[in-house]
Amino acid sequence: MGKTVYIGMTADIIHPGLINIINEGAKYGELIIGLLTDTAIVSHKRLPYLTYEQRKSVVENLKGVSKVVPQEDWSYVPNLKKYKPDFMIHGDDWKTNYLSKIREECFETMKEWNGQIIEVPYTKGINSTALAENASSIGTTPDVRRATLRRLIAAKPIVRILEAHSGLSGLIAEHTQIMKDDGLHQFDGMWSSSLTDSTSKGKPDIEAVDLTTRMQSLTDILECTTKPIIYDGDTGDIPEHFVFTVRTLERNGVSAVIIEDKKGLKKNSLFGTEAKQVLATEEEFCEKIAAGKKAQVTKDFMIIARIEEIIAGYSVDEALTKAFAAVRAGADGVMIHSKDKSGEDIKEFCQRFRKEYAGIPIVLVPTTYNQFTESELASWGANIIIYANHMLRASYPAMQKVAETILKAERSLEVNDMCMPIKQILELIPGTK
Repeated sequence: MGKTVYIGMTADIIHPGLINIINEGAKYGELIIGLLTDTAIVSHKRLPYLTYEQRKSVVENLKGVSKVVPQEDWSYVPNLKKYKPDFMIHGDDWKTNYLSKIREECFETMKEWNGQIIEVPYTKGINSTALAENASSIGTTPDVRRATLRRLIAAKPIVRILEAHSGLSGLIAEHTQIMKDDGLHQFDGMWSSSLTDSTSKGKPDIEAVDLTTRMQSLTDILECTTKPIIYDGDTGDIPEHFVFTVRTLERNGVSAVIIEDKKGLKKNSLFGTEAKQVLATEEEFCEKIAAGKKAQVTKDFMIIARIEEIIAGYSVDEALTKAFAAVRAGADGVMIHSKDKSGEDIKEFCQRFRKEYAGIPIVLVPTTYNQFTESELASWGANIIIYANHMLRASYPAMQKVAETILKAERSLEVNDMCMPIKQILELIPGTK
């Protein structure tokens, strides 16, 4: 029986360094490529541009590759134990980078059957992370961006979405990230909110702001970012108008629209019972959802039903009835809202909804019940968490403080530490450096 060789890789970008490792591995026997799945990658790096199947198709056709198998874990160890290769090949850069701990685990694992790890010298001048960043600076296409949200939902326990109301806030959502013990934490996409869009313009949050006006701000974000966007569609207006909205958003690369089961002139639901809205009937809401689903061209675009029963003072039972009807009408997911700071009604809704529909995404906006972590909300059954207005809310007090300080001091020296250097801001903008 011939010798087997294992190499784990992402293969989102095929570069000379990867080819060198594959060529080296093929010298030692039958070469098995452990291709990391989206799920394995996304907790430590950005979601690959190519899907798993696309990456697999490329790697299968590379000279020297005998077989491609999925690697479901960031660590190589589970697949090493499964396939027990005689050799494992890896670049020697993992001695000192973020894979150093996994390297130690691989050496211990390979000892179990006297396997050998061969470390290939790192190919100078090639950095896959830098290549990916350069590709990101070029931008994306509407088709790629639109499809990303569904891939993220499938790959991650929680998809983290941050409100963006301008190109600059979109860049912050695009690039902000921190490394924690469990991997890379970053925002997966952006929320285009009617509230923050209108407020940032100094206008009231009313439905009279039409799609054409909203698209001006949305285009600013689309032009300088690559991550998926979820669009706040308010009530979606009448079915005929909603059809137009769906086609416009889908054509521009937006991943999803969320519409609420309200009708009539909009008043924000934050303003107590006196602003209670007239809810659409089940039939009216479902008609609108069905019309939108019929109008869309691609399978990637999502229509998500925002259920307002709880926030309007109705029961969880009534909210579930409306949510179930929306799913039957074609909704790709549901958003549930509540002003109850305990979160108990939301938890009950999620758990009961999940028993009925195991695979339909649940979207939460935990602004009032923000004591719960993302992992806790995921345990209830949530898939998407939207931080719906924090960027706008953070910007106003900061600007107000700067303005007041300048007035008091009659100069700007005192606000230097409150302000980001203009050079640093410009460096956020693609093409400036």
